[in-house]
Amino acid sequence: MRKSVLSSCLSAAFAVALLPLSSPAAAAADSEKSDSLEYVALGDSYASGVGTGDYISGSGDCRRSELAYPSLAAAGAGADAFAFAACAGAKTGDVLDGQLAPLSRSTDVVTISVGGNDAGFVPVVTTCATEGEQACDDAVTEAEDYATEQLPGQLADTYGAIASKAPEARVGVVGYPRLFELGPCLSPLSEFERQRLNEAAGTLNRAISEQARAAGFSFLDVEEDFEGHGVCGAQPWINGLSYPVGESYHPNAAGHERGLLPSVTEFFSGAEKTSPSPLSAP
Repeated sequence: MRKSVLSSCLSAAFAVALLPLSSPAAAAADSEKSDSLEYVALGDSYASGVGTGDYISGSGDCRRSELAYPSLAAAGAGADAFAFAACAGAKTGDVLDGQLAPLSRSTDVVTISVGGNDAGFVPVVTTCATEGEQACDDAVTEAEDYATEQLPGQLADTYGAIASKAPEARVGVVGYPRLFELGPCLSPLSEFERQRLNEAAGTLNRAISEQARAAGFSFLDVEEDFEGHGVCGAQPWINGLSYPVGESYHPNAAGHERGLLPSVTEFFSGAEKTSPSPLSAP
């Protein structure tokens, strides 16, 4: 009995003696880990900042902007390391082949906007603007079919690769805004064409949100944030037909700051707005 009591006392004393040796180092390591923030931004032109009209020197055809939501989010969160890999025109395959290098086990946060180019959204808008309502309707239907039938597998592969490369990261998948307000508008697009393109955005977002949730990621729904501020709105946050043409139908600087950034900022804070169930039909 005495031996058992003595053994317990010695064990307790030994543990207490070790505390001054181990605790400060462990606390410092924990503090360093919690205080640092590594952020990687992936995706297409909606992430790179096409439409803002002001691009980072050296970003070339990727047209990355300090006015884009990733740059603004990194600055707002005080990111210690920020890798801006998003590139204009990127599809899921481009993300897989050329944007994942900055990811690692130390990556804390990832955002990604991708899928619109896979579904051919740019040529669809062009068709609607130049070839009439029937051609527009057909092109939108084809894009919607792609978004529901082929895009999910491509997104699953992309999200799986992100999770594999950055297993400790929180990943926010940023959706697309509906581009247009309905009603009278000086636009090459009729109200029917604008409605169909809005419906296509809704179909695309549903496909993206479903795969994001399946991967354990957060889907950041920005449709409501842009409500009233699409093309033809009184204060549009999305460019209409513009020059250069590549700026057309992309969020402008206000769209990034007021339409896209709020949901991303909430995601960084851990109180993000996510879609708890598939988005409602348009």
